[in-house]
This record gives sequence, C-alpha cells and structure tokens, in this order.
Amino acid sequence: MPKGLILIDIQNDYFPGGKMPLVDIEKAAANAGRLLDAFRERGLPTFHIQHIFNDPNAPFFLPDTQGVEIHRSIAPEKGETVIVKHFPNGFRESALLGALRKAGVEEVVICGAMSHMCVDATTRAAADYGLKCVLVHDACATTHLEFGGKKIDAAEVHGSYMAALGWAYAELVETEGFLKGLN
Repeated sequence: MPKGLILIDIQNDYFPGGKMPLVDIEKAAANAGRLLDAFRERGLPTFHIQHIFNDPNAPFFLPDTQGVEIHRSIAPEKGETVIVKHFPNGFRESALLGALRKAGVEEVVICGAMSHMCVDATTRAAADYGLKCVLVHDACATTHLEFGGKKIDAAEVHGSYMAALGWAYAELVETEGFLKGLN
C-alpha cells in the first residue's frame, strides 16, 4: 500500500523560546526527523503541514513571524510538499487530500503536534477519508492542560489521545519499530 508521511505543525513556536513550547517537543521532532530521513531515502512522499492563524490576536503561529516557520530539524527540502492550514484538521480547507491523492497515497504515517489538537483532528479526518492511518506516538508532543480547575499532565493528555486514536482510527507504533518494518 503506497505510504506518505504527514508531519503536522512542527514549527518554531512549539520549541523552547517560542510562544507555545510543548513538553518533549525536541524528542518528538528528533523522531519525526528520523521518519523523514527514512521516507526521503526511499523516495516516498512527504507532506509538511504548517499552521498559520488568520486571526491577528492568535497566541502563536502568526503570519510573517519566526514562530510560524517549520522547525529546522525537519525543514522541507526543495520539491517536498508544504500544506498551509488554518484549522486544527489538516484537511479542512487545505490542499492535503488532493496532494495525497495525486501522490497515490493510501496509507498515511502521522506525527507532529499537538497530540490533543491537530494530530487528533487530522488523524480522525484521514481515517474518515478512507486512508489507513499509522500514528507514530513517540514522534508527537503536547502540553499540559487544565479542566475543572485541575491540571492535567502532558503525558496524561498524550496517553489519553493516543489510546482513543488507537482504539478506532489508527495503528499506534513507536519510531524504532516502524523504521524496522518500513520497506
């Protein structure tokens, strides 16, 4: 089944010094970089997703800022597809589905940020479009959340979303295991 790699929102604002640093983003980005290298070596298609908010009052990912740029650790090379999106779902009002279809992709390998937001929304949409989804959970990152006055640790947020996605939407894998099985 033809594979394509989707790298979601691995952008400067999510790294230390950015406007919305995530827990363990460096580790997730390093694993995403390993996936990207493997896809490049095999000539398999890659799709870099870049979130840009249209709202000038958005807290991060503002147009024409350093924070909105794709992080150097997974920077697109010439000829690689970059899809700009303005919503958590990478398919909503973007060119992603058309680009995947044009490349003949039937199985998407997904990584990026944030686990509880754009990774979740994009994975669910991909499955709804009939794509086989493989979610590389240790190549994703998120942040602490709060609900009902209680802090929810990033690891719990990440684990809850991965468990839900693995139940009905995606095959969950670790970077190392995925790379060993990649043809």
